[in-house]
Amino acid sequence: MATEGTGTPAGAGPAAGAAADEVDRIVAAWRRETPELDVEPLEVLSRVARLSRYLDRLRRDAFAAHALETWEFDVLAALRRSGAPHELSPGQLVVQTLVTSGTMTNRVDRLVARGLVQRLPDPTDGRSVRVRLTAEGTAAVDAALADLVQAEHRLLAVLPPPDRRELAALLRRVTAPFEQRS
Repeated sequence: MATEGTGTPAGAGPAAGAAADEVDRIVAAWRRETPELDVEPLEVLSRVARLSRYLDRLRRDAFAAHALETWEFDVLAALRRSGAPHELSPGQLVVQTLVTSGTMTNRVDRLVARGLVQRLPDPTDGRSVRVRLTAEGTAAVDAALADLVQAEHRLLAVLPPPDRRELAALLRRVTAPFEQRS
């Protein structure tokens, strides 16, 4: 059922007491211009896309404060999460960071040159190497992560903890099919 004169379904738009945002304006315009098209997915996914762009900037800023590029943080974080001795094979890093092996070789070369990781012979396979986080790399990734988490806490402060858990669960349901395919 449309609200009179708007082409907007009853109940669509911001919740009572909530301010309209840019997505509300975009959706209202599409409903006005294309009333035959159900643009309801835009209400969720346009916000997710806008949030993604905002998060990209937030992350770049948190990493830049520690002289890290996003890709550098990704590699260092994969190593840090792996547990002591904080080392992985290049192939494991490829899987965790979703880049090609050629790209990973270049990235590891650059991180070695900066002293953030080191290449070591694989003790179980003399033809292979392991990539290990250095003390300097550990310090950089830990500091960047602390700043990132603090900024993300501020971002989510508008939601009480139960709402955050619910949002996480809902987003998990949406993303799960993609994770299973990869």
